[in-house]
Amino acid sequence: MKKIIFAIALMAVAVGCSKSDGDGDGSGGSQNAAVLLSPANNTECLTGTSISDSQSKVTLTWAAADDTEVYFVYIKNLSTQSTVQFSAGTATSYEATLSKGTPYSWYVSANKTTGTTVKSDVWKFYNAGTATTSHAPFPADLVAPVMSSLVNGPAITLQWAGADIDNDIEGYKIYLDTNVNPSTLVGTVTAQQLPNVTVATGGTYYWKIVTTDDAGNSTASPVYQFRVY
Repeated sequence: MKKIIFAIALMAVAVGCSKSDGDGDGSGGSQNAAVLLSPANNTECLTGTSISDSQSKVTLTWAAADDTEVYFVYIKNLSTQSTVQFSAGTATSYEATLSKGTPYSWYVSANKTTGTTVKSDVWKFYNAGTATTSHAPFPADLVAPVMSSLVNGPAITLQWAGADIDNDIEGYKIYLDTNVNPSTLVGTVTAQQLPNVTVATGGTYYWKIVTTDDAGNSTASPVYQFRVY
């Protein structure tokens, strides 16, 4: 019996494009949520089936969640920040047509028979394209202040999370000001936070992070906005 259990565990670990580097960004993780399996988190997916010079089909898989009536799959193109939604019915996989050489994030929403909805963790992967030895970093996830939040000044801490499948992030440039597209560089750091940022009471601020790696590749995050009281 122990041998059977050990074999099942090994099969579970083997699922995915390659070894996972993490558990997502903490957006899900409930015991009633779908558990993502492949493509593995923060890796390059090499298992897609090529259908053209620019696109391939990638199969997304997850473990079943209890009492689920239908699964919805959400896939975001991290280069364009556009998200598409697909219904997988009661299946625990979905084959998506994706652009090659492009970073994506994805999660699964389990709609329960009780009428509730439970979201899985959010994972990222880089859909393989033309062979390359260097990949641009994933756009940073802005953690705090959260989008459209109200914060207490006059000094705040900006926080974010960065990832790169090459594990060669060199640093982060932080842009913040009162323009919708912020252009004022307020810091360059290697940590994933910038403390003691001065802001004015009553102001509305916009901020973004540009992540740079050792090869000179850089990627900008989406722009977040917050107000100061």
